[in-house]
Amino acid sequence: MREVNIESSWKDRLASEFAADYMTALSQFLRAEKAAGKHIYPAGSEIFAAFDMTPFDKVKVVILGQDPYHGVGQAHGLSFSVRHGIAPPPSLQNIYKELANDLGLPHPGHGNLEAWANQGVLLLNSCLTVEDGKAAAHAGKGWEIFTDAAIAALNAERDHLVFMLWGRKAQQKGQQIDRHRHLVIESAHPSPLSAHNGFWDSKPFSKTNDYLASHVIIPIDWRL
Repeated sequence: MREVNIESSWKDRLASEFAADYMTALSQFLRAEKAAGKHIYPAGSEIFAAFDMTPFDKVKVVILGQDPYHGVGQAHGLSFSVRHGIAPPPSLQNIYKELANDLGLPHPGHGNLEAWANQGVLLLNSCLTVEDGKAAAHAGKGWEIFTDAAIAALNAERDHLVFMLWGRKAQQKGQQIDRHRHLVIESAHPSPLSAHNGFWDSKPFSKTNDYLASHVIIPIDWRL
């Protein structure tokens, strides 16, 4: 694979992944899709934004999503997040509702979660790219192997992290996480289709901060 621009602490740990055959194939696939005129999200410079904003040693929490938003202007490399000026999608609206229920925090009036990323919340999608208008279009192309490797590195090298696994797919991806070493919070996905199945009143944000504080780690300021 060609030289990749990604934050150095992650680049060091994932160097063998970038050198692997599957990543070469993935890179060739993405170039071919773009050459065919397909619109791919997020922009190339933002594909690794979650890693760039949250270096390996700064991670405290991982919120695992599936793939980037596939609407125009939505995806910018952080799971569940959109830029200022873009309407928060339904799943994010439900995250905000649970945040209000859990901690009493008001809706921020925007959908940009960079303030969380800058405090150590790794907003990681299982797939890091998607085609315009086609959810899960890049599933099975290799990104899942790469993001599994990132989770495995955190699981092995760090202690007392919090993993928020919302929905069945995230929970399957998180099966490798050592529950004795880290806190794993599992619930239904915040999507309007499933939030009623256990996302409401799951209180992931207070549980996270209670756990971090109990291990003398500065909690997350969830205000946006």
